[in-house]
Amino acid sequence: MASSFPHTPGEVYRTARGPMARLASPVAARTRARRHDRFFRLTGVEPGMRVLDVGCGALGLRGLEPDLDITGVDVEPRPAYPGPFVQADAAERLPFADASFDLVYCSSVVEHVPRERRAQFASELRRVARGWYVQTPAFSFPVEPHALLLGAHWLPGPLRHLYWLLGAADFEPDLRLLRRREVERLFGPALAERTGPLVKSWVVVMPVGSLR
Repeated sequence: MASSFPHTPGEVYRTARGPMARLASPVAARTRARRHDRFFRLTGVEPGMRVLDVGCGALGLRGLEPDLDITGVDVEPRPAYPGPFVQADAAERLPFADASFDLVYCSSVVEHVPRERRAQFASELRRVARGWYVQTPAFSFPVEPHALLLGAHWLPGPLRHLYWLLGAADFEPDLRLLRRREVERLFGPALAERTGPLVKSWVVVMPVGSLR
């Protein structure tokens, strides 16, 4: 199946503030396009398969692949979501039977889940699907990808909060980027997504049907 990428670069940080958001948007859009170009090859998803997009936001994977059979899940109500949608917290319990979906897709979400709830979150994602695709920004990358500030995620709490005020996004006390060992403990072996020599994100893929 041919992939599509209908978003314009300016949409990636469309809710962020400040000049850094405008500068970062084209770079982020290109990174997402490259990542998505590998999606079908890595996951084995085919037409007709059922996909669950956890943390879908207003559009999520459906904005990239409108023809896939995608169900969106988010902790917030999404009345304008263009397809099947369930409001639920994956860190508690998803209202689906085991292996209800061929693939669960989760992009830039787990870092927003409080650390003490991440194991349950990961367990639910693995429970409801026969494969998974999880992406999360790397702790080791020097620019925090939400605030767009150098080293913001490396500071202790009070300093991080103050520094964050200069950035492109509102402060989230539970937002913590993951190191490779935590990603792999939750989801399995991780692939490095690089920007030059630096690891920008971690991607974990369990291809569809590989758990049979």
